[in-house]
Amino acid sequence: MSALESLVDDYLRLRRALGYDLEETGRLLHRFAAELDATGVTHITTHIAVRWALAPKVSAPSSVPATRYRAVRGFARYMAGIDPETEIPPAGLIRRPRSRRPPFIYTDEQLLMLLEQARAAIAQPLRAATMQTLIGLLAASGLRVGEALRLDRGDIDWSDGVLHIRQSKFRKSRLVPLAPSTVEALERYAHLRDRERPTATGESFFVSLRGTRVIHECVWKTFRGLCDGAGVGANSSVRPTIHDLRHLADGGVMRPA
Repeated sequence: MSALESLVDDYLRLRRALGYDLEETGRLLHRFAAELDATGVTHITTHIAVRWALAPKVSAPSSVPATRYRAVRGFARYMAGIDPETEIPPAGLIRRPRSRRPPFIYTDEQLLMLLEQARAAIAQPLRAATMQTLIGLLAASGLRVGEALRLDRGDIDWSDGVLHIRQSKFRKSRLVPLAPSTVEALERYAHLRDRERPTATGESFFVSLRGTRVIHECVWKTFRGLCDGAGVGANSSVRPTIHDLRHLADGGVMRPA
């Protein structure tokens, strides 16, 4: 871990001790620190913050640049007390769009196309099953992506068919009932996971090829490739995202993988 990444962890630890969740902020700042380390930059400046927030390019109404900029600005305020050469980017330089991006509403056919694309395009059985099961769970339950990735094995009540979502948005927990077909699909994935990675470390329900918890960045990139490969959203003015799957929840029926 580099010195800058260590400072990011210190900053996040301090803010979380004050009650902030900062899950997305943490992901963004670790990516920001990694890019600065890769380019040899040692001090945060307004130019660097703006350049990083605006790249890679996103659609015009996206709130992503403003979210990136706000995350870096908060960290820069913390760093200014440690590194006198740090510039604190001015507030409001990148503004969040007034109107929200409309969600992409998947049809049942498009969902099945994504599941089939995962089966056909991903060579590793465990990775393919992970994406298929994750996509199906989001569509069936309405969970947020982060909630699904944070699921531990003990968070599933197999006998009652209920998920225990712990400390989610605003640090609230809740129970999510599942249909029998959803529970069966999760069970199939669990059996395959334990067969493919019997020595997986940790308690994560969804695991990577290394047996560790699946991270959001990998899921986002893989899902983007599945949409492109299946042609989902090709003729739409709204770009589909994995977050939009939660709008498809229809009572907990999970499509077969």
